[in-house]
This record gives sequence, structure tokens and C-alpha cells, in this order.
Amino acid sequence: MDSIDLEVLKTCSAWLAAGHRCQLVTVIRTWGSSPRPVGATLAICDDGRVVGSVSGGCIEDDLIERVREEGIVRELPEVVSYGITADEAHRFGLPCGGTIELALEPLGPHSRIDDLLGRLAAHELVARTLNLGNGTVTLERARPGAVLEHGGELLVTQHGPRWRLLIIGAGQLSRMLAQIAAAMDYHVTVCDPREEYRAGWALPEVPLVHAMPDDLVLEMQLDSRSAVVALTHDPKLDDMALMEALKSDAFYIGAIGSRANNTKRRERLLQFDLTEAQIARLHGPIGLYIGSKTPPEIAISILAEMTAVKNGVPDVLQINHAAALATAPGPACPT
Repeated sequence: MDSIDLEVLKTCSAWLAAGHRCQLVTVIRTWGSSPRPVGATLAICDDGRVVGSVSGGCIEDDLIERVREEGIVRELPEVVSYGITADEAHRFGLPCGGTIELALEPLGPHSRIDDLLGRLAAHELVARTLNLGNGTVTLERARPGAVLEHGGELLVTQHGPRWRLLIIGAGQLSRMLAQIAAAMDYHVTVCDPREEYRAGWALPEVPLVHAMPDDLVLEMQLDSRSAVVALTHDPKLDDMALMEALKSDAFYIGAIGSRANNTKRRERLLQFDLTEAQIARLHGPIGLYIGSKTPPEIAISILAEMTAVKNGVPDVLQINHAAALATAPGPACPT
């Protein structure tokens, strides 16, 4: 889930524990242009404090003003719309006559916010069903790829790590990539069987698995919301993991190395039971060309390419490494 929306849930839990009343606001439908997507959340405390966003500021101001004037008096959820008329669209900053529909939910022990946070801490993908008629909440494991559902009196929202990233190798670049990817809401796992690299791992929030990478790839059962990035420069580790990953449904598979090294890697992979179509899925040299030279810059370029693939950006809009490197001044990008 979006890290902003996770922060909203954690803040709601803290407000409730401190004895405050608060309400959770969720975007459940939009028409036309809307600054925030369906599922985005905002929380308002009874003292006017706010966290999260449902519109970028315009609608938030109105919601906060209502709380300050009236307090949080509703006992049951309510669905409201903004931007239906041209005047409202202008007032609330919804371009092109856009309209946004929100669920306003007063929170309490029955809302099961702490239960939800506990399941999210265990990296579970959770479906939270809110009965808009009586305010009751149920939690259950969500199916991968599920989206917000609103029908009749039920509002089902999805929470949890929607994307996974497996990084092969525990070097400096891996640390940079893991940190940034975690901030982008990936559930990150790092795999490195080499003892000398395990000893230096300094990200306790990111698990480092001491196993052969190809075994872990099989164990993880990679799906269409999984990505694999091989960063060891060691064919015995990278190639075996890539061989299994390229057979999976992972949406992105990349390997570090120069153009020459990646050409050799593709030749080696052809010796295994892989088709040319499977090998063509491999991204290498890895990352979008941005002239990156330092580990943080290379990590950004890798995640930029991953994001483009995840969001369905056509290949023609991605900068080709060979063409870029042919005209770029200075040393070549180390990826």
C-alpha cells in the first residue's frame, strides 16, 4: 500500500489510543480529473489535526473546517461527493469538472485499525470490508491484484505490500536500492550466500536471506507483482537466479553489467532450458540511462526503469542505453 496511507492508519491508531475521536476519509470513486487516486486516505482528528490527502488540499480544507465547527459527531459512515457542479469544481480545484466521492468513517475500537496494522506488519495483503450501514468491519486475506470495491452498503479496501523485490547480492548498491525501494512500498528481500557480505549488512528492516539465490527464487513463487534484480557480478549466483526468474511471471527482471557482459550473459542463458523470448525479458544493462555513476544514482535509474515497466510505459518511451552511451561524454554508466 502507499506509505502515505500506512502513515494515516498508524496516526489514527495513536489518536484513538490518546482518547481522541477521529474519522477516516477514503476516496471511493472519481469522475474526470482527480489529484488523488481511488483508495487514497485522509484522517482528521477532533482537534483539527490532519494526515494524508484526498485532493491535494482543496477538499481537505472544507473537511477540516467542518470538524472544527461541528466536531466529529457522526456515529455511522457517510458517503459524500464534491465537485458535482461547475461552481464546486472551481471552488475545490477539481479540473475539467472532475467529481470525487468520499467515504467518511468515524473510527473506534470496532474499526479494527490495530488489528489491521498488526497484519500489515506481518507483510500480509489484507481486504478490509466496511459496512457503510452499521459501521462494522471485517478483515480477511486479500487476493493479489484486488482493487477497491464499492457496492451497496459494502466498501472493500485493499491494504498491504502489493509489490515484492528480490535483490541478489548484499553490496553497497543493494543497500541503496533496498532503502529506496522500501520507501516506494516494495516488500524487499535481499539474498546473498557469501559470509563476507552478510557480516556487513546494516539494514535490519530489510531481511537478508543466507541461501542460494535460485533456490529462493523458486521458494518465493514469483508472480506478476514481483521483481528480481541481480547485482553480484558473479555468474554462479546471478545467472542461476535469473534462469529461474525468467521462467516466472515476475514483471521485471534485471541484471547489472556492461553491454558486453550482458551479451555474454544472454549467450550463457541460451545454454540452459530457456527460450529466446524468455531471455528477451531480461533488462540489461539495467536501469534507465540518466548518466548515473554512484550507487544512489544507479539505484534510482534501476527503480525508474522498474516503475516504467510496472506502470506500462511503452518501450519506445524508454531511453536506449546503447544510443545514449554512444553520445554521452565521460566514462560510461557503471550499470
